[in-house]
Amino acid sequence: MLLLFAGGEMCKAQNAYWVRWSSEDPQHYADWEAFTSRAAGDTYLDSIQNVFQNKGYLSLYLKEKVSVSDSLQVQIILGEKYFWESVAQGNVPEELYGDIDTLTREYASAFRWMQDVVREAENIGYPFARIKLDSMQRNGNALSAVFAYDAGPLILWDSLEVVGSAKTRGGYIQNITGIRPGQPFSQKQLDEANQVLSRSPYFVLTRPAEVNFQIKKARPIFTLRDRNTNVLDGIIGLLPNANKPGKMLITGLLDLELYHLGGKGRDVTLHWQRLNVKTQSLDISAKESFLFNSPLDVRLGFNLLKQDSAFLNRYLSLDFGYHLSTKSYLRFFTGRQSSAVLNTEVFRDVDELPDIADFRWNQYGVGWIWDKLDSPYFPRRGFLLSGEFALGNKKILENTGFPRKVYAELELNSPQYLGKGEVEKHVFIKKNWGVWMKASGGFTQNQNLLLNDLFRLGGLKSIRGFNENFFFARSYGYMNMEQRLFFGENSFLMVFADFGILENPYFAPAPDKPISFGAGINLDTGTGVFRFIYGVGKSNLQPLQFSYSRIHFGYLARF
Repeated sequence: MLLLFAGGEMCKAQNAYWVRWSSEDPQHYADWEAFTSRAAGDTYLDSIQNVFQNKGYLSLYLKEKVSVSDSLQVQIILGEKYFWESVAQGNVPEELYGDIDTLTREYASAFRWMQDVVREAENIGYPFARIKLDSMQRNGNALSAVFAYDAGPLILWDSLEVVGSAKTRGGYIQNITGIRPGQPFSQKQLDEANQVLSRSPYFVLTRPAEVNFQIKKARPIFTLRDRNTNVLDGIIGLLPNANKPGKMLITGLLDLELYHLGGKGRDVTLHWQRLNVKTQSLDISAKESFLFNSPLDVRLGFNLLKQDSAFLNRYLSLDFGYHLSTKSYLRFFTGRQSSAVLNTEVFRDVDELPDIADFRWNQYGVGWIWDKLDSPYFPRRGFLLSGEFALGNKKILENTGFPRKVYAELELNSPQYLGKGEVEKHVFIKKNWGVWMKASGGFTQNQNLLLNDLFRLGGLKSIRGFNENFFFARSYGYMNMEQRLFFGENSFLMVFADFGILENPYFAPAPDKPISFGAGINLDTGTGVFRFIYGVGKSNLQPLQFSYSRIHFGYLARF
């Protein structure tokens, strides 16, 4: 027996309706509950009845005891508890329930089973499938029945439609979601499409996808708005060229990033930097998504680094990417790295190969990305895991500026391999408070490893508080940690700390353990992002002094 009381012994708030209840078989008790109206209280009572009916108390009924203006006392008679003695699958196709949990004697299990069957049918082209219990019989409190299933018409995907201000083409949406005309309708596929499109770096899904059902066809409709993703930023300077009197030297930097050209996921980027006479870098890449409407992406890249008057590195790469799922991405790549010594005068009298030399390394590798971040730019939740491994044959090239004896007993051809990985985690603590953590590591190995083979670290994108490319490392590991205080969707104040361990076989007999800390701001202006970070770091090559502090700042104009 279940009793619900509302009494005058409590001090009731004005315009409140109070309910409490208890039961005797089984025994339960709930304290007073206040509601804004009698209708809200009745809804509460209905929910209690539903809970007990799902447990098998099918014959329960209400017996009102006392009812006043602001309270109610009700007795609910539970009656017997019913259970399933047997339920036959009837005409339900086996492929719909093969992966569903088996039925139990619990009364509610049959209805959960029916929901699961309908959900499976929705994912194989039958969104209007129905199922019910038929031929029900009762023997005391034991029940038996047969499932009756009606599949409804088979519904196939029609061509999708893109509406809104976005320039994105339907073919790109078709490729990224996997929704193709002629395939069976799938509610799961539609739900995943909403997730994928909401995390796109190119556009914003302004509202959930809609479906227009016609005669045996389902047309998905996606409403999109373009993001301001393209980047143009640069500084150009002219200085007198000390090496060529009367000539001018162009210095500065240029960042040009063009994304989603033609609405097809086609990207082109160019980064050039020259801040002094002897050092400059150039990075160019182009990407074509879903090549010939296949699951493959192709990317071509070229990188050049001129380090003072010491050496010149060039790297040409070709990547093929494959979308394993909406969150998983597999890469296969090949590359050719070459390096040339620029000034050989200082090496004319050496007896062994110096720390820099000419070489060529042909490499082949594989990479993998697992992305569960909730936003492509400034996520609040989720994690990202990425890694790559490459190997190939490295050949030391004889430089006529070096004495021939340095190559006499040297094995010019040898295998070289490289690996690196990252784990990034975003933790949402409160509405305006989040934590970002990233761990990165890498190594490269070869019996003739050179200084111009090593990783370059330091600066805004790795270990802050140091100059860009400050460190050389054969192997490395570092962690970035930030506390972020958000005051806008993409704007936040932050404090950070970076920790690392680096191994350099040329400059340091023992591993370097740099640390840095600082604070900064990331400000979204609507047309771009302004970032200002102040940091100070300590390493074997730099003392912990504020005179060595670094300011990393910049403004990325997006259009």
